[in-house]
Amino acid sequence: MSKLKDTKDLIRELAELLETSSLSEIEVEDEDVRIRVARQAQVHHVSAAPAHPAPAPAAAPVAAAAPAAPSQGPAEHPGAVPSPMVGTVYLAPEPGAPTFVKAGDSVAEGDTLLIVEAMKVMNPIAAPRSGTVTRILVSDAQPIEYGEPLVIIE
Repeated sequence: MSKLKDTKDLIRELAELLETSSLSEIEVEDEDVRIRVARQAQVHHVSAAPAHPAPAPAAAPVAAAAPAAPSQGPAEHPGAVPSPMVGTVYLAPEPGAPTFVKAGDSVAEGDTLLIVEAMKVMNPIAAPRSGTVTRILVSDAQPIEYGEPLVIIE
């Protein structure tokens, strides 16, 4: 139990360090123990029905003045390719190699877009449809969450 208590204490210390610094995550590895502490990303869910009916009329004049498409986030884009798992994204097959795709590339359904490492397993993420990659929304070696948009294919 002493090792478990030491681990809990280390996690608390790392969490306190995150709170007092501008870091977004800390990872420590020692022999067979690996601990990663990260801030929870702010996720804004958009529902079909407004949660608060009062703000909707105030937003209507603004929406009329600006086109609706730019206010749409990458996650709501119809061509967004979401992550099927939590892990770390890699844009190339190995360090120093060219990336699988870049903005402007044409892809066919089934082409590898990137790799997501989860639990030491490299999982290729294939294009769900043919089209042109218009945006890559992640950077190399970035931690990602389930459902997070990775690329946009139009």
